[in-house]
Amino acid sequence: MGVRLVPSDRTATRLLQAAIGVVLIAGVALANLGVAVNALISLGVTFLPPVLARDWQVHLDARLTLYIAAAVFLHSLGMLGPYETVFWYDHLTHTLSATVVAGVGYATARAFDEHSDSVHFPPPFLAVYVLLFTLAFGVLWEVLEFGARIGARAIGAEPILVQYGLEDTMLDLVFDTAGAVLVALFGSGALRPLVESLTARFDGSLERR
Repeated sequence: MGVRLVPSDRTATRLLQAAIGVVLIAGVALANLGVAVNALISLGVTFLPPVLARDWQVHLDARLTLYIAAAVFLHSLGMLGPYETVFWYDHLTHTLSATVVAGVGYATARAFDEHSDSVHFPPPFLAVYVLLFTLAFGVLWEVLEFGARIGARAIGAEPILVQYGLEDTMLDLVFDTAGAVLVALFGSGALRPLVESLTARFDGSLERR
């Protein structure tokens, strides 16, 4: 089975992929490396769910697939200007991206918990884990932004990732935290299908040993 999309969800996802493609074309036309590279990566992310379903038998439901596509579309669109002209846009995209990262961390840990009889993650521990997992990824992202800026300056090129200073970094981590908290509080129901799919994958891997 592939990614479980109903026709309307499939259409919406395809439209978002097309929109990211338009951003990619705009980046190339404007000779803007940052826009083009971020759009290309975002487009690649939208194709991960069917790859996971085909090669790893990990199935994302329709809403989650569409949610991921929307999150990366908003990021790629932001590179065309909203990140600089709309003060709350960066906060929005960081929160959305953080919920995706937190969702991956939560679903993986929860599936491992259900798969193994020797492991049990109490809800408080799982909530703290999701928060720390998301913040660790957020810090890594900020380091990548900083490194991209330094590297671009060293070779006289345009940075692929943009960092606006220490205050911006701290705010990014605040909204990363907000995304993690949202998943910890409300994500169990939405992520249940993914947890079940990952659990089945872990069980299948054990049976093949």
